[in-house]
Amino acid sequence: MSRPASSLFLLAVLLFFFALGNHQLQGSTEARVAGIAMQMHLDNDWVTPRLFGEPFLEKPPLSLWLDAGAIRAFGGTPWAVRLASAFAGLFSVMLLYAMLRRFGRPEAVAWTAGILLATMASYWSNVRGVGEDALLALGVTMALLAFFQGQRHSSVGNALLFASGIAIATLSKGVLGLAMPGVVIFAYLSAETVMDKRLKLSDWLRPGLLTLLGLVPLMIWLALLYQRGGAHAVGEVLLTNSVGRFSGSFVEAGHYEPFYYYLAKLPEAFLPWNILVYLGLWHFRKSLMANRYLLFFTVWLLAQFVMLTLASSKRTVYLMSMTPAAAVIAAEYANVLFERLKAHIEAPTWLGVIARHRRGVVMSVLTVVIGSYPAAAQWALPHADRKLSFLPLTEQIQTLRASGQQVALFQANERVGGASVFYTQRVLEGLDTEAQLHEFLRASSSNVALMAGAHEPAAPLKVLKTMKVGRQAYYFVTL
Repeated sequence: MSRPASSLFLLAVLLFFFALGNHQLQGSTEARVAGIAMQMHLDNDWVTPRLFGEPFLEKPPLSLWLDAGAIRAFGGTPWAVRLASAFAGLFSVMLLYAMLRRFGRPEAVAWTAGILLATMASYWSNVRGVGEDALLALGVTMALLAFFQGQRHSSVGNALLFASGIAIATLSKGVLGLAMPGVVIFAYLSAETVMDKRLKLSDWLRPGLLTLLGLVPLMIWLALLYQRGGAHAVGEVLLTNSVGRFSGSFVEAGHYEPFYYYLAKLPEAFLPWNILVYLGLWHFRKSLMANRYLLFFTVWLLAQFVMLTLASSKRTVYLMSMTPAAAVIAAEYANVLFERLKAHIEAPTWLGVIARHRRGVVMSVLTVVIGSYPAAAQWALPHADRKLSFLPLTEQIQTLRASGQQVALFQANERVGGASVFYTQRVLEGLDTEAQLHEFLRASSSNVALMAGAHEPAAPLKVLKTMKVGRQAYYFVTL
C-alpha cells in the first residue's frame, strides 16, 4: 500500500471507528434496526426480519444479517451493531481512492476525494450509525465505479465488482438499490449516445447482463421468503415498500415532503465542502462534452438528485449515495484552485501570502475538520445520550421485571419496540387496543404497561413513573 493510501486508510479508520460504541442507540433508525437484528439473533431466523415480534419487510436483510452476526460474535452492544456501517464507509473511501487512481487521476486528487468523502458531515454521521444506508452507498459506489472503468477497459474483475455492487445495493434497499445506480447508467449512456451520434449496443447490454447476475442473491432470499410468507410477503418488499414509497401509495411509510425538499437541503447536503461541490459543478460545466470522466460524476450527482426529487418519500439520508460523486467534483475543483494559487506566489497581497503557504493552509484546514469529528464522537454524542438514549427506559423495564412485575408495551412505536428488544434481549408482550390494555392491567396488580403520549394518561390509569426520550414522554402505568 502506497504512503497516500496508508494515510487515507488510517484517517478513515480514525474517523469511522474511534469511540464507535461511546454512546447508546439514538434516533428511530438505530433503535429499530438494532432491535430487528437482536430478534433475528434470538430467534435464529435469518429469512424473515421481525420488529417486536411482527414481520418487518420494508427492506431486504443484508444489514440485519451483518448486525445479527456481529451481535453473535461480539455481544449485544451498540458498538457491535454499528460495525457493518463503519466498515462499509471505510471500504467506500478506499475503493474511491483506488478507482480514481485506475482512472489515471493523480495521487493528490484521489487522496483528496477520499478524505473529502470521509469528512462530509452527513456521510460521517450515517456511517457511524446503525442502518442500511452506508451499505447501500457502498453497493452503489462499487457498481458505478466498476461500470465507468468497464466502459474504458472491460475485464472480469470489473464485471465482478459491478455485480457485487448490485448485490450489496439490492440486498440493502431492494428496488431502490437497483434504481440508484440504474438511473445514472441510463443517463450517462444516453448522453454518450447523443454526443457520439451512434448507439453502442454492447455498452447497454453489458451492465444489463451483469445486473441480472448481481440480482441472484436477492432472488434467493425472496424465494426463501416466498416459502415462508407467500406472495404477500414478497410483494410487500418489492411493491409496497419500494414502489409505494416512490409513488406515495404507501401512506404508512411517512417522510412525505414537497418536491423542493432536497433543493432546500442543498446548503447542508455536503457540508463542510458544499462550496467546492457547487462551484466545481459550475466551473466544469463547459468541459463535460470533452471530458467523459467529469461528465460521469456530474451525471451521477444530477441523475440521482432528479430521481430522489421525483419520489414522494424524502429523507436527507437518501442523498448519501451521491456523496462519492460530490467528493470527486469537490476534489477536482480544489485541485484547480490549488494550481491557480501558484500564479500568485510573488504577489504582495494576502492572496500571495496564502499562495506561498498553500500547503500549510490546506493541512491546517484538514486538521481542524478531521479533528472535530473524533471530538464529537468522544464528547458530543455521549452528551446527547442524556436526552436521546433509550437505555434508561429499558433499564426501568429491567428493574420492574427483576422485582417480579410483568411489563407490556401499549401501542409501541418502532423506537421503543426496537430498543426494548435490543436492550432487554427479549420480546415483551404487546398490547394494541384499550381493551387489551385494561384486561392486562386487571389480570394482576403487579402488571405494568409502558405507553407513549402527549399527555399524562387519565384515570383509572395510575402513572407510576414518567420518562422522556427526546421530546417523547413515556408513562409506566397500572390500575
